[in-house]
Amino acid sequence: MTNPCEVSWFSALCDDDYEFLGVPDAALRSSWEHCRDIALQAESGGFDNILLPSGYQLGIDTTAFAAGIAPLLKRMRLLMAVRIGESWPPQLARQIATIDRMLGGRLTVNIISSDLPGDTLASEPRYRRTREAMRILRTLLDGQSLDHRGEFWQIKVDPPRITTMSGRCPMLYFGGLSEAAREAAAEGCDVYLMWPDTMDKVRETVADLRARAERYGRTLRFGYRVHVVVRDTEEEARAAADRLLSKLDDAEGAAIRARSLDAQSAGVRRQAELRESAGGEYVEDNLWTGIGRARSGCGAAIVGNPDQVLAKLKAYRAEGIEAFILSGYPHAAEADLFARHVLPRLDHGPLV
Repeated sequence: MTNPCEVSWFSALCDDDYEFLGVPDAALRSSWEHCRDIALQAESGGFDNILLPSGYQLGIDTTAFAAGIAPLLKRMRLLMAVRIGESWPPQLARQIATIDRMLGGRLTVNIISSDLPGDTLASEPRYRRTREAMRILRTLLDGQSLDHRGEFWQIKVDPPRITTMSGRCPMLYFGGLSEAAREAAAEGCDVYLMWPDTMDKVRETVADLRARAERYGRTLRFGYRVHVVVRDTEEEARAAADRLLSKLDDAEGAAIRARSLDAQSAGVRRQAELRESAGGEYVEDNLWTGIGRARSGCGAAIVGNPDQVLAKLKAYRAEGIEAFILSGYPHAAEADLFARHVLPRLDHGPLV
């Protein structure tokens, strides 16, 4: 019997909420109030988790927001993104443990292999630093003393007094397509995240990461980050997708993509390839790449009626995907549509 899949939504902490893509809307700008309302909408809709993204130059601070929203949530988990280049790992471990306790033990962590703002590190050493960070975090959050002599950190320290509710490191979610990223995932994370791709590429990536993890004596779980546009009929869904782009200026779309701190990553290049190969249209059944005209990262959406969206998610599940991180525009409104039309038909629950 297949285990339930985790279904998460997305809170737009990084200035990424629109009625019309690429057209700023003051009512949808990232703020405590707006992002709080998205999270509360997701919890009331029945989602299992919610991604809190992070970008230094965009929106509001993720760790501060996670601490603020934690006491307001009664059931849903948080998937807090942390940018490794911006963090001192022992202090990050303490923050994670504190927020996990504020949340009643429901914190999960999305590791991002980021630069330090104002500084740039080449891809391979940046991922080596991320591998070190994941080792440090796991050691300290598992309650063990640390004596780490690495390339980037030399740290000898006991774990912080405060622990997570479980006394163990929360699940670490992590993604990346480059060789260095894949090796970092295989060694260090619990859930490997993918951005949208064709079904054959999803199958290929899952097989590759499983083999890599096995070489480390580990097993991975797999997550999939994608947008959704669900309406009563396929025609209505496609019309809603077209409406999203109806006021987008191509130059503004290119500027939005360039502003991202990860604009040159292997994953972003793959999203661009998908969009170009499909001409901004459907790269396969119900997978629409037009949304990538105004996003550098997750650049495709599942578009269709409830039956079609459900069938697409089940097809990914058959390829080994156990966690979905979904979003749509505007985020609160699309969360409500998905929660009413698709979520009750999925066997879902938090990853355990």
